[in-house]
Amino acid sequence: MLAAEKYGLTLLSMGTAKHDAKAKDGRLVQIKTTQGRSVGIGSEPDYLLVLKLSADGRIDEVYNGPGGPVLEAAGKPQKNGQQSIGLAKLRALMASVPDSERIPPPVD
Repeated sequence: MLAAEKYGLTLLSMGTAKHDAKAKDGRLVQIKTTQGRSVGIGSEPDYLLVLKLSADGRIDEVYNGPGGPVLEAAGKPQKNGQQSIGLAKLRALMASVPDSERIPPPVD
């Protein structure tokens, strides 16, 4: 997975609820990757990493921080239990996340 490699994350087993990976400092992270304009969130992760894959192959970090503020800002739950949130809103939320609350990428 691209995010695991880029951020030095250890992927959890496929059946793990709510989180996809563990950061080197032990924080649990849910990873969302999209080519669209929004992502769906099913439950509140400890930390959330949202990446956008561009048509030219670029990977842009949209959100990297605690999951609580994202779930609070997301829309009402849909019938499937997912809450949708647009990338523009995620970028705005990201502006208020201090560096200490972000999952740092590994140093090369």
